[in-house]
Amino acid sequence: MFFNLPTLLTWARIVAIPLIVGVFYLELEPGAQNLMATVLFIVVALTDWADGYLARKLNMTSSFGAFLDPVADKFLVCAALLVLVHLNRLHALVALVIIGREIAISALREWMAQIGASRSVAVHMLGKLKTVVQMVAIPFLLFDGRLFGLIDTHWWGTVLILVAAVLTIWSMVYYLQKALPEIRAKAR
Repeated sequence: MFFNLPTLLTWARIVAIPLIVGVFYLELEPGAQNLMATVLFIVVALTDWADGYLARKLNMTSSFGAFLDPVADKFLVCAALLVLVHLNRLHALVALVIIGREIAISALREWMAQIGASRSVAVHMLGKLKTVVQMVAIPFLLFDGRLFGLIDTHWWGTVLILVAAVLTIWSMVYYLQKALPEIRAKAR
């Protein structure tokens, strides 16, 4: 099922990543770049919800879709974080914590699947909360201005991305604790 509707939405998310990055290379005033990147990011991020919903609703779930969906999410988040570091809107250490956790947990899940213990590192509410917080923080940081003349999106984005970084570490510790008994059992 490489090309059913939910999987096409996931592919679209991957294809849209260079568009979000490319906005900052267009000869536009910074406010227009920020707005375009923010709107693109939000639309693309919403396809994550849409592809999962449609896959379940239309009974089009597949192992390939289950593999591709988190890969697309990680590409999107990593690309956005790198853009934000480049624009000096995010400290590189925060980006490193978030990206490093994604790599570590992906590797842990692959390893756990190989030893037949993937259930011990199944997605938990803590990981979902981390994702939601970072998916709200990133567009705030991309916008980098006053929303409706009231909301300082840079300040709120910074606070939220720091919360996401804390949740990132917390969820990584949680997944490692869940995996440790399985790892110890297989090491014997």
